[in-house]
Amino acid sequence: MLMLSVATLLSVPVYCAQNQTQPAGQQPKQPDQSTPDAGGPSGDNGVIALPKKKDNPDEEPPAPAAPPEPKIKNPEGMGNVSLRVDVPEVTVDVGVLLEKTGQFVPGLKPDNFRVYEDGVEQKIEGFKRVEAPITALLLCEYAARGWVFRMDMLNAAWAFTEQLRPQDYVALMTFDMKSHIEVDFTQDKNQIQQAINSLGMSVFMPAAFSETNVFDALYESMDRLDRIEGRKYIILIASGIDSMSKLTFDKILKRVKESQNITIYAISTGGLLREMTEGQGGMMSSIRDMDYLQADNEMRTFAQLTGGMWFEPKFTGELPDMVKTINENIRAKYQLVYRPTNPKQDGTYRKLRVVLVDSEGQPLRMQDQKHKPLKYDIIARDGYRARQEVE
Repeated sequence: MLMLSVATLLSVPVYCAQNQTQPAGQQPKQPDQSTPDAGGPSGDNGVIALPKKKDNPDEEPPAPAAPPEPKIKNPEGMGNVSLRVDVPEVTVDVGVLLEKTGQFVPGLKPDNFRVYEDGVEQKIEGFKRVEAPITALLLCEYAARGWVFRMDMLNAAWAFTEQLRPQDYVALMTFDMKSHIEVDFTQDKNQIQQAINSLGMSVFMPAAFSETNVFDALYESMDRLDRIEGRKYIILIASGIDSMSKLTFDKILKRVKESQNITIYAISTGGLLREMTEGQGGMMSSIRDMDYLQADNEMRTFAQLTGGMWFEPKFTGELPDMVKTINENIRAKYQLVYRPTNPKQDGTYRKLRVVLVDSEGQPLRMQDQKHKPLKYDIIARDGYRARQEVE
C-alpha cells in the first residue's frame, strides 16, 4: 500500500507539467482513441516525456579543454636535444644482358632477383626498371705513346658519341701527364665530335708528354662528377698504363670503391699492336707484355667494382657493337632497393652479389624461340662502402 502511494505521488507532477504547457484558453487535444482498421497499436500509448529545448538551438556545446602538455625538464646545463635515427637504404643498379648479343633482357620481375650482402640475403623493398638520359664523361688518353693508341682512342670516342641522344649530357676530358678539359658538359654532341676531330687533326704530331697518369686523371674526374647529382658514367678509353701518378693503385682503388653513383666503362686501346708484338722474346718485350697485362687488370677492376664493363677491341669494326652494348646497359637497368640486415654505419666495405632465380628459387635459365639455352651476364657493382657514423 505504501509503495502504491509513492508511485501515485511521483506520477502527479509529470501530468501537471504536461497540462501546464497548454496555452490559456485552448482546449487540450484529445488523443486519438480509434483503432486502426488493420489492427495494431492504438494512436495513444501513454504519456511521453519531451526533452527540454535549448534557449539558443544554434549554439554549439563548448569543446572539452585540451589536457595540459607534459613539461619535461632537461638536466641543468643541457640544452634542447633532438634524436634522429637514419635507417640506411641501399640502391643497386642491375643490368642483365645476353652474352652473345649484349642486348638488355626485359620482362624480369622482383621475384627473379636475389641480393646478397656479405653472403646474407637481403629483402628487396623497391624495384623498378629505369631508362633515362645519361650524364657521362669521356676520359680519353691522348699522349705520345704511339699513333695506334691515339687512333684507337679517337675511333672509340667517336663511336660512343654516335649513340648519344638529345637529352644526354656529355663532357670530354683528355690526359697525358696532366688532365685537360676539352669540352664541358653539353647536350650538343656536335661540340664533342668537333673536339674529337680537332684532336684527330694533330694525331701525327705527338703530344708534349708520353707519360700517362691514368690514376690521377681518374681521381680528378670522379671528384668533378661528385658535384653532379644523380647517376653518372665515366667512359675510360686508354691503354691503362700509368707512368708516374701521384696516387698509388691502392689509393685510387679505395676511391673507386667509395664512389656511390659513378659507373666506369673501360675500353683498352692498342689491342691489335699488342697482339702482333706479344711474345716476341727478349727481356724488354717480356716487361712490356707484363705492363699491358697489369694495365688490363686495372682497367677491368675499375669497371667491375662500379658495375660497369671492360672491353679490349683489336679491330675498329668491333667498336660499334661494343659501344652499343655500353649504351644498352647504361640506359636500361633494373633498380633494386633494400635495407641492410647489418645497419651499422661503420665505414666498412660490403660485398654485393646479385643472382637471378625462377619461380621455384632455382637459377634462372633462358631460352630463345628455338628453345636453345641463352647465356646472360649480370652487371652490378661489386660492393659499396657503408657510411661512417659521426661520433
